[in-house]
Amino acid sequence: MYLGIPNPNIIMPLEKMRITNLDCKDPTKRTFEVLYNPQSYVQARNVQYAQIPLMGADAHLVQFQCGSGEMLSFDLFFDSLSAGSEVGGAAKDKWKFAGNSLLPSAGNLIDVREYTKKIFDLTHVDINVHQPPELRVEWATLQFQGYLASCVQRFIKFDESGCPVRAILQCTFVENVDLEKFAGINPYGSPDTSEYRKVCQGDSLWAIAAEKYGTCGQWRAIAGANGLTNPRRLRAGDTLVLPAVED
Repeated sequence: MYLGIPNPNIIMPLEKMRITNLDCKDPTKRTFEVLYNPQSYVQARNVQYAQIPLMGADAHLVQFQCGSGEMLSFDLFFDSLSAGSEVGGAAKDKWKFAGNSLLPSAGNLIDVREYTKKIFDLTHVDINVHQPPELRVEWATLQFQGYLASCVQRFIKFDESGCPVRAILQCTFVENVDLEKFAGINPYGSPDTSEYRKVCQGDSLWAIAAEKYGTCGQWRAIAGANGLTNPRRLRAGDTLVLPAVED
């Protein structure tokens, strides 16, 4: 008889990752646990910049455009033939998996797609709101709210009848940005941020300065930022940097 240290998961069950469909009206289907916690997860954020060509310069001007929001990605494991204290889900699912794990492969009673479908279907568009559901992913200190942007199912083991019994889901979530935080932001820029503009036929530095800064006297700032020695000679199609000005 084994008299060693007992499995700590029996004394204190593992904290399971939970996914909540915030748009679901059925409380019995709104939140579910993953079967196995991911081994790792990745949080990423991208920032987009525009490279603006400058006349006579040997490098581009880099101008910030926007951020991409946070992205969360991880792989989820599913196996209907093995069960242990780490298996998540409702109590009936735990007993179902425990019983199935005692059967030979040929006697498998669980199609693993029954469980992968819960997550894969979160990419489907809700015809009532014309977009996929908003989700909340929770796992201990990890708290993430957004949408499932990508879900790739890979079935890697099958029983004798060809029914999939093991799968890995590659999931990527994108953050839901609260638009209230950006209320009042002018998407077309303001005089205190650098912009760029393509020259049109008939444009002049004086007119561009008046439009951008409210005064034609700022034409010298535009000429200096673009290395223009003759401000009267603008070529249609060229791109001008409109530099930020200090109050």
